[in-house]
Amino acid sequence: MTKDQIIQNISALKSHTSINYGIKTKTEVFTEQLFYTLFDTNAPLEESIDELEKRFKEVALIACKKPKGDCESMWKSFLDQLPLVLEMLNKDAHYILENDPASNSIEEVYLAYPGFYAIAIYRLSHVLYNLDLLLFSRLMSEYAHRITGTDIHAGAKIDSPFFIDHATGIVIGETAEIAKNVKIYQGVTLGALSVSKEMKNAKRHPTVEEGVCIYANATILGGTTVIGKKSIIGGNAWVTKSIPPKSMVLNTTTTEVKIKEIK
Repeated sequence: MTKDQIIQNISALKSHTSINYGIKTKTEVFTEQLFYTLFDTNAPLEESIDELEKRFKEVALIACKKPKGDCESMWKSFLDQLPLVLEMLNKDAHYILENDPASNSIEEVYLAYPGFYAIAIYRLSHVLYNLDLLLFSRLMSEYAHRITGTDIHAGAKIDSPFFIDHATGIVIGETAEIAKNVKIYQGVTLGALSVSKEMKNAKRHPTVEEGVCIYANATILGGTTVIGKKSIIGGNAWVTKSIPPKSMVLNTTTTEVKIKEIK
């Protein structure tokens, strides 16, 4: 096969889509600019917001499926939400500082905690999701996923304050609902019991009520599953039914320790 034939074949196979791969990089740059604007004390806000507007519109024009004017006008709706998002993130950061004995300062939480980074991108992408900028929000979520190992769908509903510790391996589905003062550790899944396209508009993921703590590698599945207030879900637990408030769920697998005789 000649080079020209290969080019023709590839071109034909690509013709069914209109993908602009540069949108991934543009979304990542926009996300980092958001962090600089919201969290860097020395960020010149007026100039930074102007830069954000420029970058937002670049991405929105590619990702938005509405008329051009409607897509550009979404910037104002997004900007209006930023003070509220920052207020929630400040609560999240202080909640992490108060509850993690390994945290030394609020600056450390903002700069070095992957759990906080994942929460922050979730809250920002959730605004995009509610504006129906679904590709934009998903690309931002996937950036957080790649950087932190945490996969939070932008459609999830998560109150503040919220604490993710260690972050790696956490999965929170699109229709999950999490109340305030919830703590989640690494490897936790809030997922669906089954997956089919017909369930797209159904509630597929669990509800976690206020004050719940979910330890490492616990799996909680199902749209009708509710974890009651102030319950504790132990590590490696498998939960597919609702749990009453103030319950403790434990994995009953036992580990034996035997002393080896040394000759």
